Amino acid sequence: MPLGTLDRTPPPFFKQGHSAISKLMVFSALALFLMVADTRFKITQPVRTAVAAVLFPLQWVAMRPVLAARYAGDYFGGLHNARTTEEESRRKLILQALRANQVDQLALENSQLRKLLALRQRLTTPSTAAEVLYDAADPYTRKVIIDKGMVHSIQAGSPVIDESGVLGQVTRVHPLISEVTLVTDREQVIPILNTRTGARGIAYGDAGTHGSGGLELRYMAANADVQAGDLLTTSGVDGVYPPGIPVAKVEKVERRPDSAFARISCAPQALVGGARHVMVLQPLLAQIPPRPAPEDAGPAPKRQLKGSLRP
Repeated sequence: MPLGTLDRTPPPFFKQGHSAISKLMVFSALALFLMVADTRFKITQPVRTAVAAVLFPLQWVAMRPVLAARYAGDYFGGLHNARTTEEESRRKLILQALRANQVDQLALENSQLRKLLALRQRLTTPSTAAEVLYDAADPYTRKVIIDKGMVHSIQAGSPVIDESGVLGQVTRVHPLISEVTLVTDREQVIPILNTRTGARGIAYGDAGTHGSGGLELRYMAANADVQAGDLLTTSGVDGVYPPGIPVAKVEKVERRPDSAFARISCAPQALVGGARHVMVLQPLLAQIPPRPAPEDAGPAPKRQLKGSLRP
């Protein structure tokens, strides 16, 4: 066979065509063009919609076991939480019933002792229910506005409490609304009683002073018997707050060697940051009988000195 008749071209298996780099550049440019076109003109949106419609039944079937396991877990978890809550509620109900029986017995004993000692009965404090409308606009004070005013017999200086303790005091009364200064306001002062030791003190609002947003028990000696966790209630000696209402709980006691007084930080018991429904009490001073007026007496007779001559 003549040499000129031989086919010197490589077999098709070894034919490479364009180089790999050129193909990579072309397909990368095409992919980038398609992404930009899809972003700008949404050209693949119909295709995506059709694919999603076709695949939805498969997705729905595939998700059934997962959702069933999730619902089963939620059901058994909710059942466990419900049983735990029921047991806790029953325990609290039993404790409340026991305390109620003890309170009735103590009230009876208290009444008998007061009659025996000829002491007057404790004052019953009239109250008015109110609702907090909004916070005061002044950012430098801690005040709220309630929906009761002069037409509801609200008086300036009336204590305001919620279900947990003392919330504040009415400082300004309008015909239909009233302004309540919270116990955490730096201008608010409350005489308190330490229920553990029986010691009295004065609690000042600490909001904005040290950034705590609570109360501070001031003018307590460095060696005073005050511990974290002590409950502070109203003492009733100021003629405003009835005695025994929770005010705050001691959080931290700092005794510094360079100061004769301890720095005592307290957390208010009332929900000062989110109270919704409150009770406005009549000031205690308005229920105490007025002080009797001094009897009219003439001028005291002049004492006559011994040995003096009468005219």
